[in-house]
Amino acid sequence: MELNKAIKARIWIILLLSILTACSREPIIPAEPVMQDGVWTGTGEGRSGTILVRITVLEHRITDIVVVSQSESSFAQEAINGMVARALEKQAVLTDVDAISGATLTSGGMIAAINMAIRSALGQGDSGKTAYQDGSCDVVIVGAGGAGLTAAVQAASGGNLHVVVLEKQGILGGNTNYSTGGINAAGTQAQQELGIQDNPDLFYEDTMKGGQEKNIPALVRSLVDHAAATITWLSSLGADLSDVGLMGGSSVRRTHRPKGGTAIGPHLMKVLKEASSQPNIEIRTSNKVTGLISEAGAVKGVKVENADGSTYRLYAKAVVIASGGFGANLEMVTRYQPSLSGFATLNHPGATGDAFSWLADVGGSTIQMEYIQIHPTAEADNHILITEAVRGNGAILVNCAGNRFVNEMETRDIVSAAILDQENAEAWIVFDQSVRSSLSSIETYANQHLLTEGKDLEALASKAGLPASAFCATMERYAAFQKAGIDEDFGRSSTQMTSLLQMPPFYAIRVKPAIHHTMGGIRVDADMHVLRSDGTPVPGLFAAGEVTGGVHGANRLGGNGVADIVVNGKIAGQNAAGYAK
Repeated sequence: MELNKAIKARIWIILLLSILTACSREPIIPAEPVMQDGVWTGTGEGRSGTILVRITVLEHRITDIVVVSQSESSFAQEAINGMVARALEKQAVLTDVDAISGATLTSGGMIAAINMAIRSALGQGDSGKTAYQDGSCDVVIVGAGGAGLTAAVQAASGGNLHVVVLEKQGILGGNTNYSTGGINAAGTQAQQELGIQDNPDLFYEDTMKGGQEKNIPALVRSLVDHAAATITWLSSLGADLSDVGLMGGSSVRRTHRPKGGTAIGPHLMKVLKEASSQPNIEIRTSNKVTGLISEAGAVKGVKVENADGSTYRLYAKAVVIASGGFGANLEMVTRYQPSLSGFATLNHPGATGDAFSWLADVGGSTIQMEYIQIHPTAEADNHILITEAVRGNGAILVNCAGNRFVNEMETRDIVSAAILDQENAEAWIVFDQSVRSSLSSIETYANQHLLTEGKDLEALASKAGLPASAFCATMERYAAFQKAGIDEDFGRSSTQMTSLLQMPPFYAIRVKPAIHHTMGGIRVDADMHVLRSDGTPVPGLFAAGEVTGGVHGANRLGGNGVADIVVNGKIAGQNAAGYAK
């Protein structure tokens, strides 16, 4: 018996030691997934359309990356090459940190395309998009640009509504991605801190005058009265709107933008994307709305096409159209404004005016469709918008003869017409190092290789092909006007002449007018209800942003476009949520 006890004791000791030994071992960790050999493809949305890449994996490493197709402009090739080099070096999924400065949208498209291919090689790939089926929500928003995401954040702010945003492109942002100037608002804290005297009434007068008094007064009144509160709201979401600049047609500095004059569009989209990351907001990209669903005269949802071509219906208690204008639909542009035939466009590829074909089915109406704005300063070769803020911070315009020909701070229609009257219908925007240092967005143009640079005025004239004697005389004459505070030639005010333009080095960008903004659109009231031709609202349907008409009249002031999308996007979101409840 004692022997049996001893044997049992030894067995227990052996078992205990086995357990302790096992517990002391390192836990078994699953191996990291490795890329499988083969050829893998991926797509992403760049600035001008879809980018398709093909990667080759050999012995579990990327050995080659080929850009099969892309529609990016020539300056973006450096970014494309840079992204390929980074992926080959990193041998892993890329992040936003890998993006190339100055080509954010192209970089983003390349990152998405390369990452899709890498994830496929890792066995994680979702080479297609989710194919949604019929469903419902409380509020559906068409378009994931500045107006759409502003409306989504506001509509979801109560926390008890399910909001779905539908975007036909593969990326968010629309034309907001390209916006550089800022957001106009009057009577803001930022203005007060900078000693700028402004008020909504002056803002109203400038906007009506800029629109040639063709604006709908109630829409302008609502815009100017709500703008300052919207700046405060955006700031509460994390936006930096502390810098206040001057744009053409404004009596005072009221264009709010990030510190240093950084482009407003990418910054605003970053803020809105982060604010949209909440449980009750769902964003579906590559989902194209093809029509509205109506019952008994009220809008009850939208018809949608998935990325794979299948379709579904999304029912909702309220619909907000924030799909943007039609500036990239050149057939539609010339139908309403034949004089613009042959003009380049500054719009993103998705700005095709799809929403206007849906309206007839529900009784909605349009207004002022013939009012289409050309922006005076688009870079002549690549059609890149050169923000009006460059002139607002002191730059001037000269023609091919080296002479000024217009008050550079006039409204866009006047400046554009003046450029079109010059030789080759083009001009040079000229500035010095002091202007460059005052406006961060100019660094984007430098990264895009758009600047012609000279160590002195003679050198700049030589590189730009301008007559040196005439150009230098123009610069000296302007400097004298700036010192005196009186522009004897074209009446540019002293507050608009912010630089002597005498600090080397000197810079110039060749510019031509291009299609920029469609002021006409869906008829709405101040609450952003879509209206029938008789002025009555279409139940359940709202709209905001460039897709609407009447806010800007015959000509939009710089800084009012982004003001329109955030102010009226917020109003549309608020009222759609109220209707849904």
